[in-house]
Amino acid sequence: MTANYSAATPCRLDQVPAWDIETDVVVVGFGIAGACVAIEAASAGASVTVLEVAGTHGGSAALSGGEFYLGGGTPVQRAAGFEDSTEALFKYLLQSGGPGVDEAKVRLYADGAVAHYEWLAEQGIPFKGTYLPGKWLEPVTDDTLIWSGSERAWPFSEVSDPAPRAHAAQMEGMGAGRLVMDKLAERALACGAQAHFNARTLCLVADATDTVHGVVARIDGKISFVRARKGVVLCAGGFICNKDMVQRFAPGALAAAEMPTSGGNDDGSGIRMGMSVGGAVSHMNEFFATKPSFPPDNMVFGIFVNERGQRFINEDAYHGRATHYILRQPNGRAWLLMDNGIFARPDFNPDIQIAAVGETWAEVEAELGIPSGELVHTVESYNRYAAAGEDPVLHKHADWMRPLVEPPFAALSFTGEDYPATGFTLGGLLTAASGEVLNGDGVAVPGLYAAGRTSCGLPRWGEAYCSGISLGDGSFFGRLAGRQVAAQ
Repeated sequence: MTANYSAATPCRLDQVPAWDIETDVVVVGFGIAGACVAIEAASAGASVTVLEVAGTHGGSAALSGGEFYLGGGTPVQRAAGFEDSTEALFKYLLQSGGPGVDEAKVRLYADGAVAHYEWLAEQGIPFKGTYLPGKWLEPVTDDTLIWSGSERAWPFSEVSDPAPRAHAAQMEGMGAGRLVMDKLAERALACGAQAHFNARTLCLVADATDTVHGVVARIDGKISFVRARKGVVLCAGGFICNKDMVQRFAPGALAAAEMPTSGGNDDGSGIRMGMSVGGAVSHMNEFFATKPSFPPDNMVFGIFVNERGQRFINEDAYHGRATHYILRQPNGRAWLLMDNGIFARPDFNPDIQIAAVGETWAEVEAELGIPSGELVHTVESYNRYAAAGEDPVLHKHADWMRPLVEPPFAALSFTGEDYPATGFTLGGLLTAASGEVLNGDGVAVPGLYAAGRTSCGLPRWGEAYCSGISLGDGSFFGRLAGRQVAAQ
């Protein structure tokens, strides 16, 4: 009779008939965090076995733009003429981490950012070293450095000196995450890590004290018991593909879960395995979501309004921050108002619905069904502010302000049914900076580590997410976890 293994329940050690595979370190997942765990653990002399549920390496990181959020004065920043300090990076990440920021992790990351950039280059990731001006989700050229957060936008610009910090791997076009993952996976295997694909980890193996000794996995259809002499590192992604978990922990992300930013295996199994042996979770309600409104960046000159005709966000903020505010508007309804002088459609949604057009803002207001006078008043007020080069209401930077006075006028629909959001979860297992999974008392669960989206890392506040922080966090803290587990 075959046991019904579940991620929510560990297999007890005394139920293991025999070990099919024995290794020092088991890494669950071969994405950005898992690859960096494997590189560091294997380089430290540990034997490493990576179990990946998909048919190849990469995970969700392979779908990304291949950007790493790094700063403090990297060679690329200096070459482009940008001054950035460790303290400026620290202050920005401290603020963008939100109300529950992990200051110790932010401090480590900021202090080690320049060295981490150099380490990534040493692994074979190519960086051209050039700067691409403008507002981009990711470079469409092979340039390296872009602005990828809200560094120049209020309120972040008042706390830290802004600088561009997203460092993208060199590749023409979009989707350099695949290149990044190819390089890191190749390096992990060259260091001696053994990888099994089509290998689904079913549950942890733990003794009566919940000390972790290994995992139960289905490898090529066969149940295998895998012993981890030093520890198991969970790098299995988040839970955006698990509708039940999203409903339970992050109902605000349900809209984004319809079109998840994921390779399809972010099912929360790694988080559930950690919870099964007492691991605590944190920020499970938080998520990243986006309805990109740029490029082209001239769209930033427009203004967002809700069904009451009111502005609600400074439009020069990062697109993910703007999307969080859009999702919270009454009935999820929001439009981007533009005049003929700046009219464009977002590159990521060129078929976006034009919800209203008019020769006057009153006509646009009527077509949208907004109470009479409300949108007109909003636009008139904004135009006065734009002409004066200030925004006392929402603090949009003067560089992105100009009166909307050239007809015809239009409203692009950012409502849910017209422009669905995409995203992923940010919450996960509570971990020490060195990767140990912690229980509710802050005590390490023996033999268990986590990194990447399975853990709760630096990106833990959806309103202040910045592109490149997931790859930066997963690779940096994956490295720390790899070194820590190898030292056991």
